[in-house]
Amino acid sequence: MYVRTTEIQGDPAMIADGMTLVRDEIFPAVSQMDGCIGMSMLVDRESGRCIATTAWSSEDAMLATADAVRPMRDRAAQTLGSTGSGYVHQWEVAVVHRDHATPDGACARLTWLSGDENMVDNAIDMYRMVVLPRIQEMGGFCSASLMVDREAGRVVGTAAFDSREALEASREPTKEIRTGIVRELGAKVDKVEEMEIAFAHLHVPEMA
Repeated sequence: MYVRTTEIQGDPAMIADGMTLVRDEIFPAVSQMDGCIGMSMLVDRESGRCIATTAWSSEDAMLATADAVRPMRDRAAQTLGSTGSGYVHQWEVAVVHRDHATPDGACARLTWLSGDENMVDNAIDMYRMVVLPRIQEMGGFCSASLMVDREAGRVVGTAAFDSREALEASREPTKEIRTGIVRELGAKVDKVEEMEIAFAHLHVPEMA
């Protein structure tokens, strides 16, 4: 399974318009493309930052749609008040685990790490064996996933929680886990973000 992420820095005042466009027009159009298995959108209403993710059954299916989705991406960026078309990255899905579907008001924490190629394989093992068992015991846990770019030596882990309150309650214990994992992997924390799950229709199967 593979995903394409588009990071857009928009205008906070235009987030609602962008969410409506994605839900009512872009998602139905992308869903009709061969190999598409869903879409999600994360937003930070204060900063205007958005991350749209489309999921694909294979790398070939993802690559084959690159030209077709470009006009949609440009339109979304414009609607969100961005001066660019966004930063696009393609990932392999390494781990997915769901406890239950995300309700309205759900939020997610994204942890972006970088290192070398060996770090990626070690990160997958540690996510499965150490990170996932601990975070799924936290209150309000919904789901977790790990996406990797082996060639670039990058990974991003996402943990979703039922509410902003549950996300905030998990902040300190998650920080403790992250500190240990980063030290063990010899990786660099590029950024940690907490965002609202505005739209969640990813249908990637369980890969824990």
